[in-house]
Amino acid sequence: MAGVNPSPELNQRLIAIIDDEPDILELVSLYLNRAGFRTETFIDARGFYKFLEKNQPDLIILDLMLPDVDGIDVCRLLKSEPKFAPIPIIMLTARGEEADRVLGLELGADDYVVKPFSPRELVARVKSILRRQQNRATDRKITIADILTIEPARHEVYVEGSKVNLTTTEFRILLTLAQKPGWVFTRSQLLDELWGEEKAVFDRTIDVHIKHLRTKLGKAGRLIVNIRGVGYKIEA
Repeated sequence: MAGVNPSPELNQRLIAIIDDEPDILELVSLYLNRAGFRTETFIDARGFYKFLEKNQPDLIILDLMLPDVDGIDVCRLLKSEPKFAPIPIIMLTARGEEADRVLGLELGADDYVVKPFSPRELVARVKSILRRQQNRATDRKITIADILTIEPARHEVYVEGSKVNLTTTEFRILLTLAQKPGWVFTRSQLLDELWGEEKAVFDRTIDVHIKHLRTKLGKAGRLIVNIRGVGYKIEA
């Protein structure tokens, strides 16, 4: 498919698409998959809410005219929840009135695309938003439980003010967990985050890195919690 190229730095990001038109879901999912993204599709808000109980997408493409709940209300709910508020939202709708656009953007939506639309342009907007978010996340200092501090831009970690030396892989695992505190990452998700399609290691490799990471973090090692049979999370 000409004009749609995979983005290595955004590879495997999960995009949730909510639209009551199956053709739109199929079209958008096809183009995003070709660009290297993973997708989950939903025809109504109910199915999407159920998905959110155990999953968190990296970006949401949201139709305003859903059969069960108005998309504006979905956006309002997501932006009112601290856990979901950071997730970027692109509103995709046939309602192109200025008032609708302004309301959506005021509620916290990152972009507004009116149907009919160019799938290639939509993919470009998804990439642009995720890159901006990635750049912001890279620079932002993260502090957890007042004892663990991560400075992504400097690639440094401190426990109670003392610097901790980590390998690149250990740092990336810690940063991945810390960017979504309380969120459980499966071993497979961590492997995808670290190595993407190039991974040639086993799930249990993550366990070894986590063990070393906990040891090096000392008192802060307790923040990394093992969820038996699932994976790991950071919990203050």
